[in-house]
Amino acid sequence: MSNVLVAYFSASGVTKNVAEKIANENGYDLFEIKPVEPYTAADLDYMDKQSRSTIEMNDKSFRPPIAETCDVSGYDTVVIGFPVWWYTAPTIINTFIESVDLTGKTIKAFCTSGGTGIDGCVSDLQDSYPELNFSKGMRFMGNVSGAKDWIE
Repeated sequence: MSNVLVAYFSASGVTKNVAEKIANENGYDLFEIKPVEPYTAADLDYMDKQSRSTIEMNDKSFRPPIAETCDVSGYDTVVIGFPVWWYTAPTIINTFIESVDLTGKTIKAFCTSGGTGIDGCVSDLQDSYPELNFSKGMRFMGNVSGAKDWIE
C-alpha cells in the first residue's frame, strides 16, 4: 500500500484518465467514487434546468449516494479528483468526504476543467469542512508531470 490514495469522481472519463495517470506514474493507490446511479449525458446537460446535475448542484445539502466507500485509515495523504461543476466540486465529493474519516490527513484536491481553476473549489470544501486540512489544489488538463512534486 502506498501512503497516498487518489480518490476520484469522473462523469465523462476525463478525470478518470488524469487520476489513473497520477496513480500509475507514481505508485499511488486508486479509488473511484462511483454514484449508485451513473450519470447519463442528459443528466450532465448543464443548460437544462431540470437535469439531474443542475438539480443536485442547486441544492448544496444534496448528497448523491455512492456505490461504495473505502478505508482511508492507512493513508497520510488523500488526493480527491473531480470535474468542476458550477464553479465548484460536484456534491458527490461531499458524499465521499462524509463517508470516510479524513481527520489529520493532508487532503489535496485536483480538478479537470477547460476554464475554471481549483482555488474556488478548495475554498468551498474548506468552508464546508473547516476541521479538515486541505492543501493548495491543482488543475490538470492531461499532463500530470508535476503531480508528484505537488502531492509530496
